Amino acid sequence: MQKFEKWQGCGNDFILIDRGSGAVDDSETIKLLCDRHFGIGGDGVIYVLSSGEAAVRMRIFNADGTEAEMCGNGIRCFAKYLLTGDKFFSDDDLTVETGAGILTVSMKYGLVTVDMGEPILTAADIPVTGFGTNKVIAEPITVDGVTYKMTCVSMGNPHCVIFVDDIDAIDLENIGRKFENNKIFPNKINTEFVQVVGENRLRMRVWERGSGITLACGTGACATAVAANLNGLADKQSTVILDGGELNINWHENNHVMMKGAAERVFVGETNLTDIGAAKITANKISEDLW
Repeated sequence: MQKFEKWQGCGNDFILIDRGSGAVDDSETIKLLCDRHFGIGGDGVIYVLSSGEAAVRMRIFNADGTEAEMCGNGIRCFAKYLLTGDKFFSDDDLTVETGAGILTVSMKYGLVTVDMGEPILTAADIPVTGFGTNKVIAEPITVDGVTYKMTCVSMGNPHCVIFVDDIDAIDLENIGRKFENNKIFPNKINTEFVQVVGENRLRMRVWERGSGITLACGTGACATAVAANLNGLADKQSTVILDGGELNINWHENNHVMMKGAAERVFVGETNLTDIGAAKITANKISEDLW
C-alpha cells in the first residue's frame, strides 16, 4: 500500500507521494492515480524526492502521465506539505529543485510565496517557432479559422496568453486542444484566455497541456500577469482571478515573478493503485506475447 496526501491550490488538485530517493511510478500508474472514477482523482501527481542541489526535489506529472517542468499551484502545495505538520522542514523558507531550476519558497500566515524566477520571453527559448530570438507580444495566430493576438511567456513551462473581451464565450474544450497541438509550439503549449475585469485585476481560464481544462494554473497566472504588463493592460503587481480562487502576482524589480496564494490539504490515505498499475502493465505484456 502507498501512502499519499491530496492537496489543492485554487482548485488545482494534486496527489503528493513521498518517495525519498526511491523510483517514480510509470505513466500508466500515474494515469490510474489521477482518474476521477477509478482512482484518487487529480490534475497531476507530485513526488517528493531527495536532492543533491536543494533542500528537496519535486517532480510533477500531468494527468496523462507526461512530466511537466514546473507547476505553480503544485509547488505551493508541495511546499506547504513539507513546511507544516510532522514533516522534514521546520523553517519558513525552502529551496526546491524542479525541472525549471531551483526555486525558493516561503510561507507566512498560511499563504505560500514562490519566487518563480525570471520570465522567459525569447521565442526560441519558450519555444515558439517562426519568431527566432524575438519576443512574441500581441502577434497574430489563426486557430480553427479565428485570428487571435497571442503573447507567449515561459515560466519554466510554455504559455500562450490571449486577451479577449468575454472569456465565458470561449469554447475552451474545443479551442484549448487545438492551441495545445498547434505546430508552432514544438513542446505543446498551455493556453490562457484572459479578460481585464478591473484595475490590475485579470480573470483567466486555462487549458493545460496534458491535463485539459483545470480550475487554476499557477505558472499560467504568472504568465498572464507578465503578458498583461507587456501589453499595457496592468501594472507589474496584479491579481489573477481563476475559476478556483485568486493569486497575487508581482513582477518584482529584480525581474523575478513572485506568486502568492493558498494551498490546502484535502485528505490523506493509502492506495494500492501503484500495485494495480504494475499488474496492468504485466498483463498487457502477457497479452501481447500471447498474440
